[in-house]
Amino acid sequence: MEGTLQVQCCIVGGGPAGMMLGYLLGRAGVKTVVLEKHADFLRDFRGDTVHPSTLMIMQELGLIDDFLKLPHSEIRAFAAEIGEVRVKIADFARVATPFKFVALMPQWDFLNFLASRAKAYPAFELRMNAAVTEAVIENGRVTGVRVQTPEGGLEITADLVIGADGRSSTLRDSLGIAPIDFGAPMDVLWFRLARNATDAGAALGFIGGGYFVITINRGEYWQCGFIIAKGTLDNFKAQGLDSLREKLVAVIPAFADRVGTITSWDDVKLLSVQVNRLEQWYRTGVLFIGDAAHAMSPIGGVGINLAIQDAVAAARLLASEFSSGPISDAALARVQKRREFPARMTQRIQVLIQNKLVRSVLESQKAPDRAPALLRLVGAVPLLQAIPARMVGIGVRPEHLD
Repeated sequence: MEGTLQVQCCIVGGGPAGMMLGYLLGRAGVKTVVLEKHADFLRDFRGDTVHPSTLMIMQELGLIDDFLKLPHSEIRAFAAEIGEVRVKIADFARVATPFKFVALMPQWDFLNFLASRAKAYPAFELRMNAAVTEAVIENGRVTGVRVQTPEGGLEITADLVIGADGRSSTLRDSLGIAPIDFGAPMDVLWFRLARNATDAGAALGFIGGGYFVITINRGEYWQCGFIIAKGTLDNFKAQGLDSLREKLVAVIPAFADRVGTITSWDDVKLLSVQVNRLEQWYRTGVLFIGDAAHAMSPIGGVGINLAIQDAVAAARLLASEFSSGPISDAALARVQKRREFPARMTQRIQVLIQNKLVRSVLESQKAPDRAPALLRLVGAVPLLQAIPARMVGIGVRPEHLD
C-alpha cells in the first residue's frame, strides 16, 4: 500500500468535466485531486469540438486569449450534403454570443491547457496513471476511493467524490448503479483520411447510399465518422475492407483517391453509441456528472460541452459547501435539479433525430432522392438556421461563473 491521501474533493476522471471542475474548485481554494487512469491525454477519436458555450466560460475565466492561441480551426456553419445537394443547417453568425463559431481542437490540447493553468492553484492536484478500482463506503456514505498506481495502492478520503469517468464509469459500476438506457440505432466507425489542400475546410455531414459520414477537419487529415446500424460491425468485417472503402466512396466520391490508406481494421475504431441517463445522479458522498450521469449521442457533438456545463454548475453550487465538511445530499440534489433538464431535453432531441432520420436512412440502404422536408425548409430560410445553431452552440441552459 502506497499510503493514504485526504482531500476535500476527489474527482475520478480527467476528461473535460473532471478537469474543468478540478480547475474551478482549485481556483476556489477547495483541496481537490483529479485522478486520470492514463499516463497522458493522447487518445485519438475523441470529440474535438469546443462550442461557443465553452468558449464563453473560458472568456469568463480570463483564459480565452491564450486558449485561442492553440492550434485550432473554426466552423462557422454546419452543412450536410445529400446526394449532390448541400443544405446549410446551422449558422452560428445568428447566435447571440461573442464567439460565432465552433472551435475544432484536439481534446488533448484542451485538457493539457486546463491542467497547466490549474496547477497554478495550490489547492489543485492532478494524478496521472491513477486508476480507481472501487469506492470506499462507511456507514452508507461514500468516503473516498481506492486507487491503483504504478507505485502501488492508494486510498483517498474525501468530503465528496465526483464521478466524471465517462459512460463506462468504473466508480458507478463499483456502486452497482446503472443508468436508464434509451437505445440508439447506430454505431460510428472512426478513422483518418488524408486531407488535400483543395478540400473544403468545414466539418460536413454526408448522406448517401444508406449511410451517413461525418468529416472533421484536423488540419493534415480528416477525422471521419462512418455511421452504421447498431451492432453490425461484424457484418462489415466479414464483407472486408474493400466493401467499406466502396461504401465510403459512394457517399463521398471525392475520397476515391485516398480510401486505400485504410489498410487494416486496426485503422478503424468503433464508437458504440449510447444514450442513457441516471435517474438519480448522486448517492450520499458521491455525485456523477458528464457522461457518467448522462451519455449523449454524437449528434451535434454536444456531449463535451454539456459535461463542462455540469462542471461549472457543480462548482458554483458546491464550492462554498466544502467549508462545512462532507457535502449534504440536499446540496447534491441541487446540482441534479439544475442540470437534469438540459440533459433530458438534449437527449430527447437526439433520440428524435436518431429515430426519424438516422434509422430511416440506415434501414433504407439507398441514397435519398432529396433532403428531408424539414432540412430543406431550414436550408431555404436563413432565420431558421439560428435554431439548430443555438441548440448546438449554446444549449438549453448555458452556465456562467459568478
